Order: sequence, then C-alpha cells, then structure tokens
Amino acid sequence: MPESSSSVQRARQLLADRLRELVTDSGLEGKEVAARCGWYPSKVSRIATGRQKPSENDIRAWCQACGAESQTADLIASLRAVEGMWVEWRRMERAGLRRAQEAVLPLFERTHWFRAYSSWFVPGLLQTHGYTADVLRAVQRRRVSVDDVADAVAVRMERQRVLHDVPRRFAFLVEESVLSNGLGDADTQAEQLERLLTVGALPNISVGVVPTRLGRTHMPVEGFWIFDTLQVNVELVSGHLTLTQPSEVGMYADTFATLSDMAVYGAKARALIIKALESLA
Repeated sequence: MPESSSSVQRARQLLADRLRELVTDSGLEGKEVAARCGWYPSKVSRIATGRQKPSENDIRAWCQACGAESQTADLIASLRAVEGMWVEWRRMERAGLRRAQEAVLPLFERTHWFRAYSSWFVPGLLQTHGYTADVLRAVQRRRVSVDDVADAVAVRMERQRVLHDVPRRFAFLVEESVLSNGLGDADTQAEQLERLLTVGALPNISVGVVPTRLGRTHMPVEGFWIFDTLQVNVELVSGHLTLTQPSEVGMYADTFATLSDMAVYGAKARALIIKALESLA
C-alpha cells in the first residue's frame, strides 16, 4: 500500500483545505501569500490543493502571511498526525524488532478495550513464545538487518501481562485458516493451538473463529486492532496504518461486528481448534 493511501490522502487534503481557508479568510490572493512568504506562486497553489505536503516552516510562514499565527500550533499538530499515519515496516524496524515492539507498549498500557482481527497469524497477545519467535524470525530474515529477535520476543511476551488485568476486555477474531497456516513445526503449532484453548477460558477474553465456508457474505480483510474507540492500527504487507478519525474507527468497528456475527465461540470454536490440532498428528 503506497503512502498515498486513501486515508492518508484524505487527511492531507483536509490540512490543505484548512490552509486554503486561511487565505480566503485573510482576504489575500494566493500570489500575495507567496510574495509574503518569499515563494513562487506555484508553491502556494500546490500546497493549497494538496499536491505538495507543507513543511512545519511552510505552515509557520503561511500562518504569519495570513495573520493567523494563533492557528500555527494546531496546524503543525495536524501535519504531524498526517505524517504519523503511515509508517513503512522498513522504517519502523530499521533499528531492530525490539524497538518496534517497545513502541506500542504505551498504547497497550492505556487501552482498556481491545478488539483484534487476523486473517494471517494468531494475534500477538495470544502467541506462545515459540510461535512469536517463528513469526519475528521470518520478518527479520525478509527485511531487518539487525538480529534482535530474542529481545523482541521477550518484549512481546512481557506485553501479554495486560491479559491478566481483569478490568481490561479483549475480543479476538481469527479466520479458521489461521489455525493451520503452517507457521513453524508441528510442536510449535500444537503449543499455539493449545494456548488458544486455554486463554479463551479467561473471564475477560473472548476468542472467536470465523469458519471457512462457502457462500460467506463478507470476505476476509486485512488484520487490524481497535484500541478502545479511539484508534485503529491496520497491518499491511508494506507498512502500518494508524487511523484516529471517528468515521474510520467506526468503519472498522462495524467490520469487526460483522465478522463477529460470522464467527463461532465456545464449544464450536474449541471444536475447530481441536480439529486443527488433530490434523497435526
């Protein structure tokens, strides 16, 4: 997914619209703003139409030219939010996998309601040590030069302590295909499936499995996490997308609800997990 994903582009366009409104409210022409900033008029046009991302200094100069210095801090905050929405895995993991794992700890610690859906892997909070090691080793081999897999696994295991904080609530959904995705050897798979059987018994955790069936009304989608009702993290092949717009968070919440209705729980979910376990024999 390129940086110009629809969500990122929409946020960038909203920032451009706000900058254009400052020009309108000031009563200036674009060429007058350009003159006050010491720019070519074409730069003002590109920024105002969202074709060029402004720098923080550009925003400072723009606000000063329009007599709207009071808007500077808020607009710079909006710019930083846009820049933080899309992070390529390579950039996030440049310093190693441990730091990438540590980066989300504050988010997990302040969240009280977790909803996670995965069509690829068992969600990280439910992974065993061996399963996590295989997942992160595959990532490290593909795109990370630093080998700190052992440290990264330790951080992810430590993060699982939030599961035992009963006031927190967790709802996990996985596609049935996740139960037999072939990751790791048979022992690793068996241990992970047994973990799913036991963790679902905790009072604050639900584990649903979306069965593989013909005629399903909604197809699998990209893996995502919803943190309370404030933020969605979407995991894509090329990067990590953070969404905070209420409309977009609501869209993923609706998708989660739809997939939840398609999932099975309790004895039926256990039967699918046991079936996957027995297939390893």
